[in-house]
Amino acid sequence: MGGTYTLVIALPEPATIDVGALGTQEFSAGRYAYTGSAFGPGGFSRVDRHRELARGERDTRHWHVDYLLGHPTAAIEAVVRTPEEDVECAVGRTLPDAGIDGFGASDCDCVSHLAYAANGLLDAVERAHRESSDPDE
Repeated sequence: MGGTYTLVIALPEPATIDVGALGTQEFSAGRYAYTGSAFGPGGFSRVDRHRELARGERDTRHWHVDYLLGHPTAAIEAVVRTPEEDVECAVGRTLPDAGIDGFGASDCDCVSHLAYAANGLLDAVERAHRESSDPDE
């Protein structure tokens, strides 16, 4: 089964990270939320792959978020999922911009699919998923 997911990532200290084609980026300490879709083969198993990379069990980077997750101090704190719905862009537009244009958004018209907050972020992510998939909205 697939759908839309958001990884809530803790970065306890500032970091300078090479993000593939996006080049070197400055990341402030705090919480990041990366929203992606998992509709291809394997569905949400993509989240397991992200977890393995964050734990250092995998080295290959395919997506922008892999570079952030590959930083030694980055850790996935939570995963929020909306099964069987493509709300990736709607969720991404709802969350506070992290200021890295194109991050995770190379296949759509969104500015970015990476959000940032100095503290917290999980409540905002859960609300964005709920509101984006609510048929009454």
